[in-house]
Amino acid sequence: MSAPTYDPENPPRPSRSLEGRVAIVTGAGSRANGIGNGRAASVLLAEAGAKVVCVDLNISWAEITVNMIAREFGEKAIAVEADVSKEDDCKRIVDTALATYGRLDILINNVGVGGPEGTAVEVDPVKWAKGLEINVTSMVLMSKFAIPAMCKNERDEISGCGAIVNISSVAGMVGGTPMLLYPTSKGAIVNMTRAMAFHHAPQGIRVNCVCPGVLYTPMVYSHPMSTEVREMRRNRSLLKTEGNGWDTGAAVRFLASDEARWITGIILPVDAGATAAIVGQGKQISSTLPSGEEGSN
Repeated sequence: MSAPTYDPENPPRPSRSLEGRVAIVTGAGSRANGIGNGRAASVLLAEAGAKVVCVDLNISWAEITVNMIAREFGEKAIAVEADVSKEDDCKRIVDTALATYGRLDILINNVGVGGPEGTAVEVDPVKWAKGLEINVTSMVLMSKFAIPAMCKNERDEISGCGAIVNISSVAGMVGGTPMLLYPTSKGAIVNMTRAMAFHHAPQGIRVNCVCPGVLYTPMVYSHPMSTEVREMRRNRSLLKTEGNGWDTGAAVRFLASDEARWITGIILPVDAGATAAIVGQGKQISSTLPSGEEGSN
């Protein structure tokens, strides 16, 4: 290991600024002007100074995110239409980032679906395979092309060469949902993050995971939800408060920044304490999750 490039008795203070960095956010769109996890992460990364490549299967949703960024922070983002379950599309996304901004520093793997319902006895095997492809394989494919691009960056003691944040779910930590695919795929993301952190630390690339709880995001409220169900969701947490996309986005921004320079392989629940203790004997944690839609949580 090489010696530090700074005085160890007077180390430089990490900055929260992402000025000069370039980020890719997959699943960067949200319905209408709603704030989902990907849109929130994109806006907050831009606020910190990063240039952002906003990727979504629905290009109009990604363009809304880009326009939101432009109104507040100027021309700091572009929209890319892509299906991240396809290898060629993932390569094109990274190539577009490099062609447009000249480098890549941050990858936010946010795309995910609820997937098919059913237990191992009931689930449709074809839909099961597609759900894993979208929720897990897409993150592998994006990383396959993003990591070599990050390795082209000059490594330094503070920022390394790059940062990856994978978005999972508390369902991947505790199980107990009415479908098999969702917690299985989200749990795979948790351990994939740990494995990637081990694999790519020598290259100066940090890999971390954010596990949102039962947030109130466009993916959720686009489906009918009674006042009683919404209150039940709120009461599952220790803080008895309702989370939203900004909560996930803030965690993503922290893990992508130099303030988290000494953090890799971490699994960070953003759930108001829901996974810290058993709160009552309520229904399973994902009982109100919709299925078959892009945009994790």
